[in-house]
Amino acid sequence: MRKSSSGMSRALVRRETTAGYLFLLPSLFFFIVFVIYPMFMCIYTSLFDSNMGKNTVDVFIGLDNYKELFQDQIFLRALKNTIVIVVVSVPTVCAFSLWVASAIYDMHPAFTSAFRCIFYLPVVTGSVAVTVVWKWMYNNYYGIFNYLLKGAGVIENNINWLGDARYALWCIILILFTTSVGQPIVLYVSALGNVDKTLVEAAEVDGATKTQVFWKVKWAQIMPTTLYILVITTINSFQCFALIQLLTSGGPNHSTDTVMYYIYYTAFKLYRFGYGNAMGVVLMVIIAILSAIQFKLGQTDS
Repeated sequence: MRKSSSGMSRALVRRETTAGYLFLLPSLFFFIVFVIYPMFMCIYTSLFDSNMGKNTVDVFIGLDNYKELFQDQIFLRALKNTIVIVVVSVPTVCAFSLWVASAIYDMHPAFTSAFRCIFYLPVVTGSVAVTVVWKWMYNNYYGIFNYLLKGAGVIENNINWLGDARYALWCIILILFTTSVGQPIVLYVSALGNVDKTLVEAAEVDGATKTQVFWKVKWAQIMPTTLYILVITTINSFQCFALIQLLTSGGPNHSTDTVMYYIYYTAFKLYRFGYGNAMGVVLMVIIAILSAIQFKLGQTDS
């Protein structure tokens, strides 16, 4: 009887495992076809002088694309701009989102929902629509920023926000910031709602201040959410492309070039697919290393 029962259990596990893999098969198929295979082809093509058959046959050149890459001043400028975007936007997005979430969490549920909707609105709004609005606001003739600053007496002459290398990149970072805080705020509000209230009450009974309760009790419990927000914000910042293409096209004088935009320009404008893929591989390695570091630090803190 035991053997029969054991055999039935193994058969049941086998059937459930088979059923599970069958349910995963469609997603696994698309993952392999649209993620794994393109990644492999990106690495493979980066070793060739490839223009996808536009003029000549692909020629194997080994690591020459990577050697050229780190001598390319435009790429190095784009990499520097990308790092500036990441270093500025990631901490500010996380800090601001946590501050807003903490502020609205204790409000009436109706107000909390309203604020979440307001901050999340830019996320679900089309990037083209958002860009058109910001482009109007930055306009150097009739933009609202110049109007307000001149009205307040801060500036005398209109500023060409997107046409001046001193301001263009910071204008992009501001737009990226406003479109990036929506999801983290929603996630942080949910995370704060899952904090163990008995621990909070125990700390308050022991005389802990609100700041101490937050850092000693709440922070540890929302750390997994913080880690997730750090990773996705870092990846999104590294992949900043649409804003650059729609607003500045990398100008003026490559001051707003990012690695993603330069990959697009090199591959689809200059038809240097091998060289563009080499940039993609470098970007992938950088993102992977930073994500691994963030996961490691998050595990250590938790």
